[in-house]
Amino acid sequence: MAELTPSDIQTYFAFLQGGGRQVEAELRQHVVVTQLPAGAFVFWEGDTCAQLAIVLSGTVRVYKVGENGREITLYRIEENESCILTASCILSHVEFPAFAVVEKEVRAALIPAPILHDWMERYDVWREYVFQLMSKRLADVIATVEEIAFRRVDSRIAELLADRAKQQAHIPITHQEIAYELGSAREVVSRILKDFEREGLIALARGSVTVQNRPALLEKAKSP
Repeated sequence: MAELTPSDIQTYFAFLQGGGRQVEAELRQHVVVTQLPAGAFVFWEGDTCAQLAIVLSGTVRVYKVGENGREITLYRIEENESCILTASCILSHVEFPAFAVVEKEVRAALIPAPILHDWMERYDVWREYVFQLMSKRLADVIATVEEIAFRRVDSRIAELLADRAKQQAHIPITHQEIAYELGSAREVVSRILKDFEREGLIALARGSVTVQNRPALLEKAKSP
């Protein structure tokens, strides 16, 4: 564990600037910084939420697992973001209802649950931060539900691949990882990917997909 640096406070806690010196002093006193490697679990389903993490760098994936073992990504927590489910658990005194795992090595600021409760009672800036967090993430989760309920799987796969191919055409990803991301079955994903390959949109290899026609994928992504 380490302490917050002045740069951390300026960059990631700028929303506290209107709260006065006491708010920053308590931040320095109670918040510690931790690092977690890729693959480490932040929470397992059913865990008690003892602290709220604000990600300073890296990525955490939050997902659910169905009774049939199928995964669905709810959202990702990236730099300068936090987790709506953790905040909800802390405020409601309930268990964490999903899984949270580190995708890219994470450096995060940890706020103990009792301290967060206290700050929300005493400081407007902390109440506003948590409510804004919950509002934004709720919109993300609703969008995910709408995707699953109302959009075809091939459109969603096309959108995912086109988005990942913004930086480079070669995407290191497996069929199972795509299925986890979209909450679909691996067999369905594999069939659609093979269709895309036959159409000349992508090239498949073990553990990767190479996008050959991104504009065409973007067109497919527009399908309802």
